Amino acid sequence: MKAVCVTEHGGSEVLQLQEVPTPEPGPGQVRIRVAATTVNFADSRHPAYTAGAPPFIPGLEAAGTIDVIGPGVQGLQAGQRVAALAGGGSYAEYVLARAVGVFALPDSLDSERAACFRVVGQTSFNLLTAAGRLQPGETVLVHAAAGGVGSTVVQLARVLGAGRIIGTVGSRQKADLIQELGADVAINYREENVAERVRAATDGAGADVVLDGVGADTFEASLASLAPLGRLVVFGQSSGPRPPVVLPPIGENKSIIGYSSGGLFRSRPEAPRAPGLAALTPLVQGRWSPLISARFPLGKPRRNACMKVRSAPPARIGRMSSSAAVRTER
Repeated sequence: MKAVCVTEHGGSEVLQLQEVPTPEPGPGQVRIRVAATTVNFADSRHPAYTAGAPPFIPGLEAAGTIDVIGPGVQGLQAGQRVAALAGGGSYAEYVLARAVGVFALPDSLDSERAACFRVVGQTSFNLLTAAGRLQPGETVLVHAAAGGVGSTVVQLARVLGAGRIIGTVGSRQKADLIQELGADVAINYREENVAERVRAATDGAGADVVLDGVGADTFEASLASLAPLGRLVVFGQSSGPRPPVVLPPIGENKSIIGYSSGGLFRSRPEAPRAPGLAALTPLVQGRWSPLISARFPLGKPRRNACMKVRSAPPARIGRMSSSAAVRTER
């Protein structure tokens, strides 16, 4: 089969289209003929999210058709359209996935949108519910709101009944985008004081849930934006590690929560089912949709994709405004 392989550490030029053996499913696995996969922010980070030392095939999620069922798999069948969290190897014509992480797809959902829902959709749903414990009517603040996760959070927060949705962005164009997606307030962090704008937008109350995947550049503003009994969920550090945590005074009644999808799913393999279904259902209904910023045929994302694959610690790179889709169908 054809696959995009990382042969050495470096920029996107190290991605090479090669012929490699087609994998065979083991117990509890299925093999999927990939119709579309994605370029997520996590794919550009090595080794924090991706596979070990080169050579390896990147790619965390895919949509396609099951062609081989492994021993012990029940409830799935060859020829079925599915989406899966592969955990690596999806930049290829075929990929293996554990059956527990495979979701059947209706014919009404195209492969590109289906390929995106496992990472950004499921992560966003868990950030808002399992970690952020969002209640109907509460205020949500999400940083990098025009990014893949951020733009999905804006949409799913509305689906989940948030009362007010606030997003931080770096340009007027992105502000317009997230307001079109359902944000009530867009804050340009390059021009405005985030905490002051949050307090002004909430009549001084602050945000009940703050989702921060940026880290060093936003952490202090995140804490300052929290309402009493508010929950700050830290799920990334794209701008660098956050400062050492000094816990808020007890009297402020504020919580800091860490979240990692990979860590959760490694410790609890069954954990993806419920949030996966919860994110998939409104996607099928058209109540949210992933933003796809670019499309590449298999073998050509290296010319355009904003990606670097490095040894630790990874350098900061430009963040894509949304996911990109890699088509693998002939």
